[in-house]
Amino acid sequence: MRAATRLILFVLTAWLFAAPVHAQSTPKLIGDYRAWEALIYKEGGSDVCYMSSSPDKWTSEPKNVRRGDIYILVTHRPGRGVKDEVSIYTGYTYKQGSDVTLEVDGQDFELFTDGDTAWARDAETDKKLVQAMIRGNKMVIRGTSSRGTLTIDTYSLSGFTAARNAINKACKVR
Repeated sequence: MRAATRLILFVLTAWLFAAPVHAQSTPKLIGDYRAWEALIYKEGGSDVCYMSSSPDKWTSEPKNVRRGDIYILVTHRPGRGVKDEVSIYTGYTYKQGSDVTLEVDGQDFELFTDGDTAWARDAETDKKLVQAMIRGNKMVIRGTSSRGTLTIDTYSLSGFTAARNAINKACKVR
């Protein structure tokens, strides 16, 4: 169920940001790689490949807060020259003007927020973040909701490299 939910949310999110004249196909699963899934779909005639993971429900804090789906994506859009774009979806709206801290095995990255999503500020930060995720074991994401609630989500990086290799191959990205 978690895969299907993330798939639907990704399609809806991508659809909102895609140009209206571009046709988009339904994502197809490339494979499951421990804590990560790899998928591919067509957007305006070009392949888009992405990988996704969610924190284990027992690792998200605080436990007493209602949230929507929580997940992270790493996306390749070779038709647009995009590689390793990291986006985080938290299941709530972030506090306006707040930043998110993403920690990989003690190395911190600061991401900006907009609505319910957080991104790296530039492609160079995405590149450094993905390299840390390849070498890492655990990722912790801290953010603040519009109501002022601090949330902490812990992700496993088990299978990250295999999923990334799969999307690299599927989208012919080096």
